[in-house]
Amino acid sequence: MDQLDTTADQIRAEFEQVNTARDHAYQRSRELISLCARSIRAIHREEWEAAETLIAEAKKATQVMVDGVRDYPNLYHAGYTQDAVKEFVEANLTYALVRDLPLPTPEELGTEGNTWLNGLAEAATELRRRILDIIRHGHSDEAERLLDVMDQIYSQLVTFDFNDSITGGLRRRTDTVRAVLERTRGDVTNSLRQAQLEEALKNVENRLKG
Repeated sequence: MDQLDTTADQIRAEFEQVNTARDHAYQRSRELISLCARSIRAIHREEWEAAETLIAEAKKATQVMVDGVRDYPNLYHAGYTQDAVKEFVEANLTYALVRDLPLPTPEELGTEGNTWLNGLAEAATELRRRILDIIRHGHSDEAERLLDVMDQIYSQLVTFDFNDSITGGLRRRTDTVRAVLERTRGDVTNSLRQAQLEEALKNVENRLKG
């Protein structure tokens, strides 16, 4: 029975280590998600320097969180850990898409492929907000560029026809991208028609004045 006590104590000590790592990872994931949300808000406000600073902070926070669970695969693949990493991916990709920069790869961001794809899907939906902000001030080529980007992303995402256990629930997010894309296409089309109508009315007005 002495052996039982020794074995039980060893297991308890291991569990305590895992529990501590879990608590730290959960807290760090919340902090990381907050940083990413703030960076995306800065992107939409065109506060580029602030967005870059927050993304850099998020990169460090991601590394700290991942390092803390590196020895515990179950914690690394836990929902709250990967959700936070996904938010980090989303912030980076949203910045790149809005500023028309090359997309950082999963390797460059240090993420799993499925997490990167899910982050890409959410970044695509963020483009709707950007497009609406643009067309409120009138139709522009930039709105059409971003709409085309959304379309290209959806066209890629829909090709990943794998089980959710492999993709991390990508199918649901892809469906969301499709719905957002359809609504945004309608908004951009209406914006273009409005711009064409206004231009036609201006031309008529100028002719009448002439």
